Amino acid sequence: MMGTRRCLILFIGLLSLGGLSLIESKAADVFLETKRSDFQKIPIWIMGFGDGQAGSDSGKPIGAQMAEILKADLTRSQVFEVLDAPMAPSVFANSHCQATEPLAKAKESGATVTTWGRIGRKNGKLVMEGCAFDGGNENLDMGKRYVGGPITLKLLRLMVHLWADELVSRYTGDPGIARTKIAYVSEDANGNRDLYVMDYDGFGPKRVTADRRLSLMPAWSPDQRSVVYTTYKKNNQEIVQLHLASGSKKSLVKAQSLNITPAFSPNGELLAFASAADGNSDIYTLNVKTQESVKLTFDASADLSPTWSPNGREMAFTSDRGGRPQIYLMSADGSNVRRLTFKGEYNAAPAWSPRGDWIVYVCQMPKVGFKLCRITPDGQKREQITFGPTEEIDDSPSWAPDGRHLVFSSTRGGKSHIYMVNMDGTGLEQLTSGGTHHSSPSWSPL
Repeated sequence: MMGTRRCLILFIGLLSLGGLSLIESKAADVFLETKRSDFQKIPIWIMGFGDGQAGSDSGKPIGAQMAEILKADLTRSQVFEVLDAPMAPSVFANSHCQATEPLAKAKESGATVTTWGRIGRKNGKLVMEGCAFDGGNENLDMGKRYVGGPITLKLLRLMVHLWADELVSRYTGDPGIARTKIAYVSEDANGNRDLYVMDYDGFGPKRVTADRRLSLMPAWSPDQRSVVYTTYKKNNQEIVQLHLASGSKKSLVKAQSLNITPAFSPNGELLAFASAADGNSDIYTLNVKTQESVKLTFDASADLSPTWSPNGREMAFTSDRGGRPQIYLMSADGSNVRRLTFKGEYNAAPAWSPRGDWIVYVCQMPKVGFKLCRITPDGQKREQITFGPTEEIDDSPSWAPDGRHLVFSSTRGGKSHIYMVNMDGTGLEQLTSGGTHHSSPSWSPL
């Protein structure tokens, strides 16, 4: 892909999104290249954002808050290198992305890409306009306007995330992840464990269950509208589907002694899970529409933690059929079972990358403890991702939909929290704070 350049023309249009509208800037046809090398980060200068009458509760100008959010989004994307350059005075007026002064500064900056914009109120709605200029070609520029209400910090952040994702998409051809969510389990002081959902960067955690019983192991549906999880009913485990918008619940797998680790197939038609319905933990699939259940594994050992390949044709799972927990692969119908991991005495909790190229899992080795490793599906390449003292346990990995990031729980620091990390182990970032215990994160699809 190095050297490949492709330009898009963005036409003026309108898209509604939950009270938020996206309108193309009144600039002329918008062009931006969409393909660059996966290995070359693109230098970008966030020139600044002018703030009109948007108001601020934090004491910090809204424009400065916007720049901070955008910088964090673009840095996390691994696509851009945000330049450490001073912000320019934001003279924007009403001339949209063709304003003479910021456009001139963008051309003079020397940065590959420059972005700027403004925020304000109009007719009781929040209005944000984002602009970008590609210094590689003076005709390559773009702009979008976002309009929505009511005026809240949540809406402001959504607008900035939309702009960040737009930039990522234009330069990679792939959607950005700034608007994705993470579901996880949080324990309160009374020992209750409920499901929460937060933004991908840890903002705005919201409790979505309050059952006064354990809620564990959440997993997203492919359409991002619901999560499935294990809960307890009369001391038995059942798997429940929770529709997030309505709060309605549906029992998918009736209460048994063991029903755990649910995972939707990529098309959402099947739910894989581990169950002890026949007395031993085996992998099953459930047809969500017909409620037909099929048993896939029949070994006398414990099989659990199924994860689907992106094409839905295979699964990885954990089994101790060799004497110790290891990662195995099989076809989606239960055939062609073969062992994948051989190094280390404990390998469990696999998660298949949405790109299909890696399977991440929890690995334990002498003098290393429980950390995260990744292995290619053919078993030819294996790498350790996370490091630290042996007493720190890293667990429950889940992939971002772009296949570049992971989220996991860890006891580093003495308390279990949720962390984000790049797939190569760099960019570690703690997402949760406070509370007594945060675990079992699941990253939403796009």
